[in-house]
Amino acid sequence: MTTAAALTRMIMAGQGKEPADLVIKDVRLLDVITGALAETDIAIVGDRIVGTHASYEGKTVVDGKGRFAVPGFIDTHLHIESSLVTPFEFDRCVLPHGVTTVICDPHEIANVLGTEGIRYFLDCAEQTVMDVRVNLSSCVPATAFETAGAALEIEDLEPFRSHPKVIGLAEMMNFPGVLNADPGIIAKLTAFQDGHIDGHAPLLLGMGLNGYLAAAIRTDHEATSAAEAREKLAKGMAILIREGSVSKDLKALAEVLDENTSSFVALCTDDRNPLDIAEEGHLDSSIRRLIAMGRPLHHVYRAASHSAARIFGLNDRGLVAPGWRADIALLDSLEDCRVSDVVTAGRLVGPHLFAARRPVAAVGLSSMKAKPVAPDDFIVPVRADRNQTPVIGVKPGLILTFRESAVLPSSDRGTRPDLEADVLKVAVIERHGKNGNIGRGFVKGFGLKRGAIASSVGHDSHNITVIGATDEDMAVAVNRLIELHGGFVVSDGGQVTAELALPIAGLMSPKPFEEVTHDLHALRQAAYALDCSLPEPFLQVAFLALPVIPHLKMTDRGLFDVDKFDFVD
Repeated sequence: MTTAAALTRMIMAGQGKEPADLVIKDVRLLDVITGALAETDIAIVGDRIVGTHASYEGKTVVDGKGRFAVPGFIDTHLHIESSLVTPFEFDRCVLPHGVTTVICDPHEIANVLGTEGIRYFLDCAEQTVMDVRVNLSSCVPATAFETAGAALEIEDLEPFRSHPKVIGLAEMMNFPGVLNADPGIIAKLTAFQDGHIDGHAPLLLGMGLNGYLAAAIRTDHEATSAAEAREKLAKGMAILIREGSVSKDLKALAEVLDENTSSFVALCTDDRNPLDIAEEGHLDSSIRRLIAMGRPLHHVYRAASHSAARIFGLNDRGLVAPGWRADIALLDSLEDCRVSDVVTAGRLVGPHLFAARRPVAAVGLSSMKAKPVAPDDFIVPVRADRNQTPVIGVKPGLILTFRESAVLPSSDRGTRPDLEADVLKVAVIERHGKNGNIGRGFVKGFGLKRGAIASSVGHDSHNITVIGATDEDMAVAVNRLIELHGGFVVSDGGQVTAELALPIAGLMSPKPFEEVTHDLHALRQAAYALDCSLPEPFLQVAFLALPVIPHLKMTDRGLFDVDKFDFVD
């Protein structure tokens, strides 16, 4: 809260009548509203910009060296858990990329730990250097067709509503529940009618979209084509252009971002791992790609900052101007979005800020409750109609999957994979200690010629998902994963060839992001050694079990047809 004395000092410093706390000298300021560039100083008192003018004095002075100043970037929808590191390490990893605010949905950890997971994220958010905001997880579990570690009803969410870091209700993934007026869904929507409700409506158009939007749902990050995005924009939805490690929609949606729409478009990453952040960047990567594709430069920066802030009701940020929160990225190049320094809440980002955070104890260290498996646990019975064995079709860069069918060989060990046709086994193993379910089927698109890949990151219920060429390697990978208390494992010829432990709820590592990046690189190389053809195999495995994204998925209860919203016979 700003005191009268602090406000008086801001007013005086803005006029140059007394020194500011921090002055950034000699920058070229991009106005994201008009596109104009101005040579100026930026004066800051506390966490607020108090003036932009050619000459200011300050207690601390940063030489801008003619660099470009733009508002700090806002990631409007993401799951920090998908970075595979703690919120503290995410903070240290991503803030230097100019991302000063993120709006996260902790539904990955909430699906494992329930309210304990949400509380952990809020405790971390109170300590992070970047401003971490939280939307409360709306769909835990995502559906009734899988086994999650927890279930959250409106009475579980209500105690968090008044937390200063909470914005509103997170992505409403259960759009069939909305359209069918499911009582539990209606209770959550009713409670948040006076606040923000995030959307999640892949391929939903026409009258169905109308019904969904009638619930006062305002945003969507699931549009995968320009036509879909345009209809949603025309009906009042803000479009969040997503570019994550698996879901890569930027190329398809770039044409939607122009001078007419940029106030209603923002950017998000949804799920991005530290290897991709290290190699490509974060929102800065999306910005430079959009500019390279010919999108109007200042409108891209507007979408990444001012528009994002308005859409989510963060009315104190998104501009570099007097009276606004001092979140600033200093760039060596506007076109390439090369970030060289960051100011967040009036503080120049450096190691001292991260070192000053109060520690938050890890949670969910005993959440892996699955029992060891044997190769026989992966036997798939032979279907009566062998010509129509359903197969999940995977394509790079999409979490959408496709329904295919195949004629598969069989033996006394049931239906077998067909490696020449790129058809592997897939299984999802319940790991929360509730029923021991194992769902089994087949998947196409990974390219493996041998071995197996197992993951305890399995959106959204985070059971164990494993794909493989042999039952033996699938069992080796899963059993090692259980020993690690969660993570990723690659096996080949009965041996573990690479692994990454994720013991925090089976989702995150307590290690520094540099070590996690190193281990991920080794995992990726081990997967490529199996002839894996996907650029990001581990997150693609993780999304095979997400039964709210069309079209065919695998859960611990069996093969699920998302279009029919029922199990495959």
